[in-house]
Amino acid sequence: MLASEIIRKKRDGQILTAQNIKEFVKGVTDKSIGDAQIAAMTMAVFLNGMTKDETTALTLAMRDSGDVMEWNDIDGAVVDKHSSGGVGDKVSLMLAPMVAACGAYVPMISGRGLGHTGGTLDKFDSISGYQTSPSNELFRKTVKEVGCAIIGQTGNLAPADKRIYAVRDVCATVESIDLITASILSKKLAAGLDCLVMDLKCGNGAFMSSLDRAEALAKSIVRVADAAGTKTKAVITDMNQVLGYSVGNALEVAEAVDYLKGKRINPRLHKVNMELCAELLVSAKVVQSIDDAKTKLQKVLDNGEALEKFAKMVACLGGPADFCDDVWKYLPKSKIIRPVYGENSGYVVGMDTRGVGLSVIELHGGRTLPEEKIDYANGYSEFCQVGDWVDNQHPLAIVHAQNEDEFNVARNNLLKLIKIGDKKVVSDNCIIEKIGQ
Repeated sequence: MLASEIIRKKRDGQILTAQNIKEFVKGVTDKSIGDAQIAAMTMAVFLNGMTKDETTALTLAMRDSGDVMEWNDIDGAVVDKHSSGGVGDKVSLMLAPMVAACGAYVPMISGRGLGHTGGTLDKFDSISGYQTSPSNELFRKTVKEVGCAIIGQTGNLAPADKRIYAVRDVCATVESIDLITASILSKKLAAGLDCLVMDLKCGNGAFMSSLDRAEALAKSIVRVADAAGTKTKAVITDMNQVLGYSVGNALEVAEAVDYLKGKRINPRLHKVNMELCAELLVSAKVVQSIDDAKTKLQKVLDNGEALEKFAKMVACLGGPADFCDDVWKYLPKSKIIRPVYGENSGYVVGMDTRGVGLSVIELHGGRTLPEEKIDYANGYSEFCQVGDWVDNQHPLAIVHAQNEDEFNVARNNLLKLIKIGDKKVVSDNCIIEKIGQ
């Protein structure tokens, strides 16, 4: 069937057959289908949705559009984690080495920034020399020797998703549950996983702002992944404020390394990270209970084994061997690093987290076009948390910008995006719900 007829069929609300979907994905892969047709199809899906069978067929077709990895030569569980996207979410950077230090293997295939959310891959691109697109041979070598590797999609790993993902980012179809499910799982299933944990963000900084939508995505992902033979657990976590103390690529890398060193650990970030790590270790049967997992995880943090795994991963994938000794020797720095103070003293009672993510894009720390180059240095550090007291000595955040114009835009944004009140607000539990066995 012609691509235009497949698009027409979905546009008119009809159900696509598995063969229809295979034909379309094949055209995406061999580039006989252009970006305009991909945009039209994703909008048709966004508006009309997909059935469970359609979503499963799309996921598997995208998975099979390239290589599907096998890990028969690894003696241990192969696991991974994925986040639906947040602001300041650098969990993957700590989770992979921590889980690896506990005995599982983590071949993590990540994406770049999507919409207002930051991308794990962009964070690693800020590390001098680090190869985010290595050969499959180097990827496998790193996973086997180190225990973890965080990379982007290689040229022949779910290549159909790579094209569709880039188009979705700029044509307002990011929030589709069916497309998110297929995009996430096509990459994860292509990595040959035994177990997967999904961190589904919910709140004003998430694609799923309502709990109902977050639950719907969680159930969709668990259902499709389980049908494909990958045991999956979904954890719904709060994204009504920045996760951690930094937002921006290089700044988040630095915070992650400090975390692994035990320096100034953000409580909410720690709670989310430990919960996701623990769920993976239990699913993989490395330990028997969540409590046992958390004890083991804390041990590899305290004894430096998790930090050592991170350092070895960076070196194995082309980064500096001594990166963790002095991260700012290799990470890019902004020309202007300056605090922004609130116009009034008081407690932080809330923030427009999505707006914070968009403001990083205004600082050129994110993209508005797929091919756009970004500034890895820019963003925010020491970002205030809900419940913090702010005044002329305690800033809303420290802005990292390249010039005065960028700084002034960021300052004005922060003053609008962060709400200050007289009464201290206690932040809600950041672990909202768990879905799956």
